[in-house]
Amino acid sequence: MTTYLEAEANPTRNTGAIRLYDEAAFAGMRKACQLTARCLDGLAGIVEPGVTTDAIDRYVMEFGLANDAVPATLNYRGYTKSVCTSINHVVCHGIPNDKALKEGDIVNIDVTFIVDGWHGDSSRMYPVGRVKRAAERLCDVTYRSLMIGIEAVRPGGHIGDIGEAIQTYAESERCSVVRDFCGHGVGKLFHDAPNILHYGRRGEGAEIRPGMIFTIEPMINIGRPHVKILSDGWTAVTRDRSLSAQYEHTVGVTETGCEVFTLSPGGFDTPGLTVEPLTAAAAG
Repeated sequence: MTTYLEAEANPTRNTGAIRLYDEAAFAGMRKACQLTARCLDGLAGIVEPGVTTDAIDRYVMEFGLANDAVPATLNYRGYTKSVCTSINHVVCHGIPNDKALKEGDIVNIDVTFIVDGWHGDSSRMYPVGRVKRAAERLCDVTYRSLMIGIEAVRPGGHIGDIGEAIQTYAESERCSVVRDFCGHGVGKLFHDAPNILHYGRRGEGAEIRPGMIFTIEPMINIGRPHVKILSDGWTAVTRDRSLSAQYEHTVGVTETGCEVFTLSPGGFDTPGLTVEPLTAAAAG
């Protein structure tokens, strides 16, 4: 049975109960999420062949410090970097290092800033120079999967509606949905209830109610959906070495739909790609 509680009445740990936030919390999340979106916008001009992911990590750290924010991943459960950088067949949680990006790579950059205690969580794909059509198409399908999932967010619906919408579209495009990772509740906690699966059946899962805040972050593979974790304990890769892509937004459920907190202020949600945003990008 799903439990819902007013956010202020809930302990500062994940109890499995779903928090319902008020307008003041929405304002805090807008501020944190827009800082994250601005950082991701800035990275659009930095990602190019020859740039190391360590340089990207330094940029994110310095951007946060300059704006009175702390990267949420730094020292989170032993993670030592300020950002996750996942290249080509890396599904998520790639650790920045001194290896340079190469022409034709695609890289997911996942940034979360803590601002006044609120977590702004988002990620985007970045092409490195000219990329092959298969990689460009995967990013296109993944972005559209995210936006189709956001379209499914409405009060009275269910979490399964989001997963079904994403899965149906991605599989219709001959891609697969990673099942080992999911979106999550977010707010004063980095990871909270509910889990947002990117596959499922309409009508299943917790009811969607106004005040809920969570991420939607589908990971889509060209090949099979199976992943494995490398010996560093963090990096997840496709078992068949096929390309993987991910886009992520943080949304808040309103009385009529949802508000996307992490939209790019510069219109760079899909940097370097020829993808038109769906009309539901600013639903609610």
